[in-house]
Amino acid sequence: MDRDLEIRRLGARLRTLRRFGQDLCLGHIVSAEHPDPVYIGRLGITDTTGRRLLLDWRTPAAEPFFGATHAHPMGLVSRRRYRWTRGRITDYWDEVFTPEGLDGHRVSLDDQSAFIASLGRNRSAQMQDVLGTIQADQDAIIRAGSSGALVVDGGPGTGKTVVALHRTAYLLYSDPRLGHRRGGVLFVGPHQPYLAYVSDVLPSLGEEGVQTCTLRDLVTEGATAAVETDPHVARLKSSADLVKAIEAAVAFYEEPPTEGLAVSVDGVKMQLTIRDWAEAFQAPDPGTAHNDARAQILEVLVSILMDKYKGDASEDQLRKSLTRNRELLTTLNGAWPMLEAADLVGDLFSVRAYLRKCAPWLSPEDVQALQRPDPRAWTESDLPLLDAARQRLGDPAAARRAIWRKAELAAERERMSLVLDDLIGSDDDGEGALTMLRGDDAKNTLVNETILAVADPDVLAGPFAHVVVDEAQELTDAQWQMLLLRCPSGSFTIVGDRAQARHGFLESWEERLNRIGLVRIKMASLSVNYRTPEEVMAAAEPVIRAVLPDANVPTSIRSNGLPVVHGAVSELDAVLATWFAAHSEGIACVIGDPTFEATSRVRSLTPELSKGLEFDLVVLIDPESFGDGVEGAVDRYVAMTRATQQLVILTSS
Repeated sequence: MDRDLEIRRLGARLRTLRRFGQDLCLGHIVSAEHPDPVYIGRLGITDTTGRRLLLDWRTPAAEPFFGATHAHPMGLVSRRRYRWTRGRITDYWDEVFTPEGLDGHRVSLDDQSAFIASLGRNRSAQMQDVLGTIQADQDAIIRAGSSGALVVDGGPGTGKTVVALHRTAYLLYSDPRLGHRRGGVLFVGPHQPYLAYVSDVLPSLGEEGVQTCTLRDLVTEGATAAVETDPHVARLKSSADLVKAIEAAVAFYEEPPTEGLAVSVDGVKMQLTIRDWAEAFQAPDPGTAHNDARAQILEVLVSILMDKYKGDASEDQLRKSLTRNRELLTTLNGAWPMLEAADLVGDLFSVRAYLRKCAPWLSPEDVQALQRPDPRAWTESDLPLLDAARQRLGDPAAARRAIWRKAELAAERERMSLVLDDLIGSDDDGEGALTMLRGDDAKNTLVNETILAVADPDVLAGPFAHVVVDEAQELTDAQWQMLLLRCPSGSFTIVGDRAQARHGFLESWEERLNRIGLVRIKMASLSVNYRTPEEVMAAAEPVIRAVLPDANVPTSIRSNGLPVVHGAVSELDAVLATWFAAHSEGIACVIGDPTFEATSRVRSLTPELSKGLEFDLVVLIDPESFGDGVEGAVDRYVAMTRATQQLVILTSS
């Protein structure tokens, strides 16, 4: 395993080195203590003599490259950032922090100049590389420790996703508790278009082992689950209480028999008492999955019966007979059956008495509302329940395979023992090499242990050492339970904007997270909008403040002089044609028209699926049709603030 992990690490490093050339270098810093430039890179590199060529951007010594400002120069005299295009430097920016540092430099006194210059670049289908222009406020959050939960609250365009991705790479490098050998990191995004958009960022930073997913990906049924259309049912299922009812639902199938059982082997009768059953049912270790525990219970029952046996059968014969005894297995299967998660959750939605027993706090009206004709007509709101059930039950098929493998291995050992007895018996003098086969080590070596090979594990099942969640304001209490199950340490990076919560977010982050079970919470805030021009934000701000007066609306730092354009839906084709005639590069998005067919340069998305993305041109179709109240306003606000250059709003009337 150590060898394979090292091969994986070196393979990822080689791929990064081959992907980049000299553009591994982000720039350099000059400090008052060390007048020679220190070059900062995506990776740390030394030459064959051990001389440092590049300093890894994640090291503490590289922090001033990102964190230094005129107010806090962090000991720097100057800083230079490069812009690379196809492996060549096409521009650079010098930022000087002392009067002496002006000598010999192409000076820009604006310490944001490199970043601002990069903001006007055309977007593409994937997030652009921004490592070289990470700002001080973002870098401070990226380098924060991993203990407890760090909440990064920021409005549109503040770089929350940039922070989440680069913090992931930083923590894997700097925190030995989070490396792939220690559990690794899970990165959770809001939807598949978002994951596709950011898919290249972590590999470009040399991190290929991070598991990325949406909440739907955590559960098999997530791929086909429909949207919950009944608001009342959605509210009931969003509560963590209903998820916790899964424990009671499983416990219903873990009650020991209330009567004794007579077990016969070759005419010899043994009695399992009520106390024996209780002892066996208490044997599994805490936290053992229900289906996995059954084998442990059977083993204890067999041991109890063997102690009571007074017959002539050998120990191996007795054990084999008991593990196959029909009366014993039938009774055990009835009291502790193998269970499927889908069956368990489906029963809650089809058997009223079962739901009332497992969730006694529900009113009769709530119990009735949760019932449905097809118990397996899964919705998105069911996924936390299915996930909790699967985590608590374990995979029944895997448990059955384990029993089969154990039986096969025992049979293989028995067959090998007979073969060895024959071989040893054929050794005439009893002193030859075959006598070595009498040792247990030799016998075990000759048994085909590959019978015990197991199927590939679920890579998203966890546990993980750290979980990063983007657009976290959308998660319900029930959905949070899915992530808490996968990160028992409570080490989270939680990125979101309360003003972009489609269903409202009236609490503070601390209140919400305390309620779902996180207690060690640190807050960080991003308030500068680097992405959205002032002209667009001036139009978007009143939209969200109409329903959320205290919304954290960030301040834009740039203006491009392009006003928001209003027109009729019939002008859509002309708008796109005019834009692309003037822009040979860049990408646009039409939001709100499901009939529009996407092209290589024009996406077609709903407001919800546009969250977390950015486009040069955004065309909104009938934004007032997005809905009323908070949900409609949030959808309009999110859609408007996806634009990095131009926003066009088209209406039918």
